[in-house]
Amino acid sequence: MTGSDKDPRVVELRSAVSRLRRELAAHPPEFRDRDIAEEELAALDAMAAGGSPEIPRLRRSLLLIAGAIGSVSALHQGLTQVRRAVDLFAEPPRG
Repeated sequence: MTGSDKDPRVVELRSAVSRLRRELAAHPPEFRDRDIAEEELAALDAMAAGGSPEIPRLRRSLLLIAGAIGSVSALHQGLTQVRRAVDLFAEPPRG
């Protein structure tokens, strides 16, 4: 277990990002902004792996992902989970 895994917000974010990345990989490659979504999901995962992601950068990545895949209804639930995980960083860490 790394130091970043001790923060439940980081664990939740990494888990949500991982789920959405798997869903995106399984989705047919029919939408134009797929590369943007994949790049920003990778960026979110890297920020979370670092242990203390910056809230403005998290939100920027979330907006880019939402813009890229927001119209793909099959990915809506995964996107919602990532959004909720990002929102956890606006709250004080749970102890």
